[in-house]
Amino acid sequence: MLRNCARLLLRGTALSVRPQAVHSVRCSFPGITRTFAEEQPRDYGFPNATWNSNMMGLYQTYLAQCNGGGWRKIPSYNTTVHHIAGDPLDPARETRLFTRNLDQDGDGFEYCMFYNKAERRMVCLFQPGPYLEGPPGYTHGGCIATIIDSTAGAGAVYLCGSVMTANLNINYKNPIRLGSTVIVDSKVEKIENRKVYTTCHIRSHDDTVLHTESTVLFIKLNV
Repeated sequence: MLRNCARLLLRGTALSVRPQAVHSVRCSFPGITRTFAEEQPRDYGFPNATWNSNMMGLYQTYLAQCNGGGWRKIPSYNTTVHHIAGDPLDPARETRLFTRNLDQDGDGFEYCMFYNKAERRMVCLFQPGPYLEGPPGYTHGGCIATIIDSTAGAGAVYLCGSVMTANLNINYKNPIRLGSTVIVDSKVEKIENRKVYTTCHIRSHDDTVLHTESTVLFIKLNV
């Protein structure tokens, strides 16, 4: 969480709604390579050995569109401090992002995100691991809500700056099998003063199954 956001909340600044989750802000990142030195935090948005063929295929498709196609890959670290440009790396930091809280690749949230500013879209390629189980063999609904909130929140941040979640409304259409690959596609639909309205849907890797439809309202922070 941003230090200035924390100070804002501690002062008791009033918001027009009662937000529930905080998202990081700022969109300027140094170049990330596949080699992770001790002073360079790992970007978990790069492929690893647990990604299935559908995940890899979609990753390559979106990565190809980053060369002049309007998309760019978003880095993904395991603590919010690494999302803030200019902040020094704190190796003693003990907190982790909820979606990056497991040490073993493939056990939990495997995902990467791509952003298209012109389309106001953030797309997340998501492969749920075995530790995200709800009904036997399927992804827990709360984990699905988490990846929706994370994806839509990232899209709102990249367009508007720091935001907090005010409302998340989900219609679950079809369950998501553990180990499958799905596309989480969010879009900022409109901005009214400090309110940022987004839509998000999850569909199968081959675009044949609609898993969820959702709307998310975010509130821009005055930081």
